[in-house]
Amino acid sequence: MVDKPQGWTSHDVVARMRRIAGTRKVGHAGTLDPMATGVLVLGVGKATRLLTYVVGADKEYTATIRLGVRTTTDDAEGELVTAVDAGAVAQEAVLAGIAALTGEIQQVPSSVSAIKVDGQRAYARVRAGEQVELAARPVTISRFSLDAIRAVPATADAPAALDLDVTVVCSSGTYIRALARDLGESLGVGGHLTALRRTRVGGYPIDGARTLDELEEWPADVPLDVLPLADAARAILPARELTAAETTALSYGKRIEVAPSDRQPVAGISPDGELVALLEARGAHAWPVLVFAPA
Repeated sequence: MVDKPQGWTSHDVVARMRRIAGTRKVGHAGTLDPMATGVLVLGVGKATRLLTYVVGADKEYTATIRLGVRTTTDDAEGELVTAVDAGAVAQEAVLAGIAALTGEIQQVPSSVSAIKVDGQRAYARVRAGEQVELAARPVTISRFSLDAIRAVPATADAPAALDLDVTVVCSSGTYIRALARDLGESLGVGGHLTALRRTRVGGYPIDGARTLDELEEWPADVPLDVLPLADAARAILPARELTAAETTALSYGKRIEVAPSDRQPVAGISPDGELVALLEARGAHAWPVLVFAPA
């Protein structure tokens, strides 16, 4: 895991990691906008095959929302659309607006998102001068809490605003800047995201992430210290402890008897703690979907 720095794209981080790891077989699970920092889960070598299962994991963020200012991108990187006095917005109203955006909701992504419209990214169409309207889609906001609220005094150039520090735990596919936009709209003053940090992806917390500077300093003659495959799999999938016979069978791509606790998929772990395969239950048997320890 990398603690992505501000101003870097996810692709920039992957490119740097390819050089650090000495392999082109590096991928990431879930894009972070350049403005955002925090957990970016990377897979190196065989671990890239696990990334598909990381993408759908829930996410946790800390963020700052500024009420009173609308931008073209719903975040601080966009151009100003409107600025109105939000100084009189009451905390009770803010909490009510947050409650309305918690749970299972229909969210319209930002028009400058990476979602494809007729084969082209929405943000590319917007930059080309098109009006883009994306369809709402279901997301789950399991936590949306107000951690702090701060008044932003008016200046000669801008009316008073409110800054909200929040924590959000959400399903994959949620746009935090869309939450900022929708909260501001519900309060009648507009809003946008000024800071965003991803603190967790599934079972991968920020305290396990390294900065690129730390990774750059890794000795060239020492193998890069990465999370073992078995630990990486356990962080996102239920684990099944295998017998030696089951380990051998799976290494040959054979099926084994299904266990009562099996869910789809399951990480099959050998007696010596190695990730053998990802299993999928089909009737009375569990079949290997991906084999990591071939015979």
